[in-house]
Amino acid sequence: MKKQENRLKKIRIRRGIYVLPNLITTAGLFCGFFSIIASLKDDFFLAAVAILGAAVFDGLDGRIARFTNTASKFGAEYDSLSDVIAFGLAPAILAYNWAMSFYGKWGWLAAFLFVLCGALRLARYNIQTGIVESRVFNGLPIPAAAAVVATTVLFFDQVAGVQGKLHDPSMLVFVPLLSVLMVSNIKYYSFKDLGLFARKPFMTFFLLVLALIIVLAQPVVMAFVAMFSYAISGPIWWMFRFSRQKHQNSRERKLRAKEIDQGI
Repeated sequence: MKKQENRLKKIRIRRGIYVLPNLITTAGLFCGFFSIIASLKDDFFLAAVAILGAAVFDGLDGRIARFTNTASKFGAEYDSLSDVIAFGLAPAILAYNWAMSFYGKWGWLAAFLFVLCGALRLARYNIQTGIVESRVFNGLPIPAAAAVVATTVLFFDQVAGVQGKLHDPSMLVFVPLLSVLMVSNIKYYSFKDLGLFARKPFMTFFLLVLALIIVLAQPVVMAFVAMFSYAISGPIWWMFRFSRQKHQNSRERKLRAKEIDQGI
């Protein structure tokens, strides 16, 4: 009888959830929901900041779960559902209400494409965990795509002086491009092997401090530059690898032709 009670007690414990990492995930979900409300009220600056806040919480929940040994299947599924809202729906509504609502169905179709590709990106990531090497992402991560949208809004608001909505059809191209990058097979660096807790050369520390000073001096500009640079880093690296592979193949063909000419 006692053994049966202990077994039932263990089952009940397994059915529970870890509080801390899921609270952080909930905070990220709240930021995404708050961003949607702010977008509907045309407070685009606050909506963009909320998305970046969700990105911070998204970066914390998984790390805290691993650090405290509280990772779970429930937490992983909950995190993905939260990401669809915070990094799929919220930036899509922000982009639509800020710059694409003037173009009728093309505007909301572009916004929907962002949500769709974000959801597909998350689903693919979940089934590829442990298959794709951890130091790269297969396609632009959805938090990064959302951060590109958010920092673009902040840049135009704080630097370009665009108050309120933006009348620019380029967003009808910009948002779908981000969407395609999310579901592409282009590789992006994951920064998971930086080893910030390991010993590094003194100059590495100095450069990091210098970069931090520059970011603090112009946070909006540097955030936009950093996220935009990351978004295009994948295609640039892909073109570099494609060009190098093409050059290598051409060199091998020339060597084989030379060997044939020499009768080797």
